[in-house]
Amino acid sequence: MTKRVTTFGEIMMRLSVPGFGRFTQAESFKAVYGGSEANVGVALANFGIPAAHVTRLPDNDLGQSVIRHLNKYNVHTGHIQFGPERLGLYFLENGSMHRAPKIIYE
Repeated sequence: MTKRVTTFGEIMMRLSVPGFGRFTQAESFKAVYGGSEANVGVALANFGIPAAHVTRLPDNDLGQSVIRHLNKYNVHTGHIQFGPERLGLYFLENGSMHRAPKIIYE
């Protein structure tokens, strides 16, 4: 019998300052999609365990980008719902040496 795992949870878009730059120096940001539960689904899929993720995403191009991201790692997305909500967003400034990373949640 093949085990299957379904994860449930919010997916957010992280916008990171490139390299070790500061927010005040940023002229661009790198976008990455994830969330603890979705990340577990991706890890399990990488180990060959069938995984699916259930959440609700905005019905726009950002929501479709999340779907493509999860599908790239073979996480099933057929049960994801779409609505008018916004995608969760946070900003990351990577730490450097003795400087701790900073996170700003929108």
